[in-house]
Amino acid sequence: MFDEVRDLYNQTILARGRKPLHMQALAAFDATAKGDNPMCGDRVEVWVKLGDDGNIADTGYKARGCEISIVSADLMVEAVEGLAPSSTKALFDAFRTMVQTGECPDCAQDLTALQPLSAVHKYKSRVKCATLPWHALIAALDGGTTRVSSE
Repeated sequence: MFDEVRDLYNQTILARGRKPLHMQALAAFDATAKGDNPMCGDRVEVWVKLGDDGNIADTGYKARGCEISIVSADLMVEAVEGLAPSSTKALFDAFRTMVQTGECPDCAQDLTALQPLSAVHKYKSRVKCATLPWHALIAALDGGTTRVSSE
């Protein structure tokens, strides 16, 4: 059991959980959305700035909750930079499959930056923590200030 927990809380998760690199609100943004998981108390707000080409130019977030949700948001910011909204949604689908099953055999997207969260599938209650920031991001991309709950 201890080894499994250690697999979940790998070095990246521990380091980013203690000191996230991208946790900040954006002063200028095109869309925002909040998400919360009432079952565990995780909350996140995501801001998105789109570039002239319509791709994600900048993303910021504020989060309160477990390390998994905070690290997921932090890694998400890096993973979506420069992506078109449609590519971001495809990446979320691939990421969700990875954290639900531990595998992603049909993933066309590169999940390398998100690999530290691959052990989440062993802890079904943590899947919601990992996907919450992504749900907020997709809600923001879909039109703005929607409040979402984790699935």
